[in-house]
Amino acid sequence: MSQSLVKLAGRDLAAAAPHLALEAEAAQLIARCTEAAEALDRLEASVFLVEATRLFAHALPKREAVWWACMCVAHTAPGDLPAADREAREAAKDWVRQQTDKARRLAWDRAQASGCTSPEAWAAIAAFWSGDSMAPEGQPAVPPAPHFTGTAAAGAVALAAVRGDPARRNDRLHRFLESGRNVAAGGPGRLPAEAA
Repeated sequence: MSQSLVKLAGRDLAAAAPHLALEAEAAQLIARCTEAAEALDRLEASVFLVEATRLFAHALPKREAVWWACMCVAHTAPGDLPAADREAREAAKDWVRQQTDKARRLAWDRAQASGCTSPEAWAAIAAFWSGDSMAPEGQPAVPPAPHFTGTAAAGAVALAAVRGDPARRNDRLHRFLESGRNVAAGGPGRLPAEAA
């Protein structure tokens, strides 16, 4: 594994694998990998870009996965992004910065307000699913499954990749993977707004 991808160190590739929805060829490609970074390199080199982004979403720690999703969705956000979607993304980013239950629940509320269909909403859902309980406040805890955050973050990234112009998907996914590597190395993973 590349020494620079410190956020992937020790992450359990075998635990993530069942949640990646890999086709046989992609699964075989990474079958002997023990480190997430090696699996990512193999998937990207073989142009399994969607699969590589799914792996990033599940291999990054929850906080970093949510942040990375926010960076990807911001990259392809149109100038006329509805306010509800923008608020959902900002709520997800706020959770990354604060990681309080209040911030997490606000992310859920903002995702609900936006209709839970946009990339921004799924970034906010990823933040919500990063906590201890999906139950309403004051109710007995209902813990989300450990892979829920990665699944929601992967969904946000996949939707962002095809937003507006699906023909740009592969170029966007390459940029998203560069951003993910930066996040995994401890950086901010920021992407400039996409040129129209």
